[in-house]
Amino acid sequence: MPTSSRVNEVWSIDFMSDSLSNGRKFRTFNVLDDFNRESLTIEVDTSLPSARVIRSLEIISAERGFPKYIRSDNGPEFISRSFRKFCCSHRIRHRRIEPGKPQQNSYIERFNRSYREDILDMYAFRNLRHVRELSVDWQIEYNHDRGHESLGGKSPAEYARSFSPFTPQQLCEGPKGKKLLNMCETLQL
Repeated sequence: MPTSSRVNEVWSIDFMSDSLSNGRKFRTFNVLDDFNRESLTIEVDTSLPSARVIRSLEIISAERGFPKYIRSDNGPEFISRSFRKFCCSHRIRHRRIEPGKPQQNSYIERFNRSYREDILDMYAFRNLRHVRELSVDWQIEYNHDRGHESLGGKSPAEYARSFSPFTPQQLCEGPKGKKLLNMCETLQL
C-alpha cells in the first residue's frame, strides 16, 4: 500500500451507513487525505452510486487537483467500470485493500470511528439536511480546530501549513521564477 509524504498524494475513501429517526437508511461517502488526515468531503444521501462518487471526487479535484493514489475497499462502487475508467483517465492509481483487512485503510477507519462517535451515534436525525448540516460543522471543527495526536497535536490544517518542502525564497527561485518572483515581491518575501 502506498504511503503519503505530502498533501494530495494519497486519498482514502470509504462508505458508512446509518438511518434517520424515521428509519430511512442513508449512507455517507468519506474522503480523507492520508498525509494530514484532512477530511475532504462527507457526502450524505440515500444512494451513492459510482457516478455520485466520481462527481464528488471531481469537485474536490477542481480545487486541489487529483491525487496520485486512491485507497479503498472492494465495494461495488469502487470496482465498477466507470470508477476504473475515471481513475485511468486522471492517472490515479487505485489501490484496493485486501478483503477482510480494514487495517490496510487505517486512516479512513480511524476517521470513520471519530465521525460515528461524534455525529452518527449522537443524534436522531430528522432528515438528510440535518445530517449534512451537522456533518459540515463537524468537518470544519475536525479539520481546523481538533488536534490529532498523530500530527503532533496539530489540526490537519495546521499540519499542512507547517509542512512545506520549500521555503518561500526557494519557490521564487524555481523554474517558474519570474512569475513567482513578482508574487514574492508583492508578498515581500
